[in-house]
Amino acid sequence: MPITIAQETPLQEDVRQFVAALNAYLRPLSPPQFQFQMTVEQMAEPHTTLLVARDETGRALGMGALKVHEDGLAEVKRMYTLPEVRGQRVGRLLLDTLEGLARDRGISSLKLETGNVDGFAPAWRLYERGGFTRCGAFLDYPDSGYSAFFEKTLTSERPNA
Repeated sequence: MPITIAQETPLQEDVRQFVAALNAYLRPLSPPQFQFQMTVEQMAEPHTTLLVARDETGRALGMGALKVHEDGLAEVKRMYTLPEVRGQRVGRLLLDTLEGLARDRGISSLKLETGNVDGFAPAWRLYERGGFTRCGAFLDYPDSGYSAFFEKTLTSERPNA
């Protein structure tokens, strides 16, 4: 299945549907005060870039965002793939493309926050296979036990380049 990944606006219907599906999946897994979900409007702010994966027909298969902070730090946000394409490397392609974008922008530290219950195990595997390791809480995330934190140190060189 040929897949293209491109920067797109989050203010479109298929992205709104992805965000709604992701939120519906996440809501029962953690208390609301420990869920840190960006809205499409927040993803449209200048410091955040959304990537969308599409198949050859133009159907959206997944998304992921890169939110740039200060001091060489960026954060992976809103990773989601359609359930029917999971296991087909769409998430890995998105994560690799987000990492390349971060490298191109001179980011030295890529981090993310995700849930810390079994429902997040597929995400943990994706991040660990992508070279991320567990770390402590960062930015203003509380160390509540409901979150798992991951990081990856980046260099300007791309792997396998």
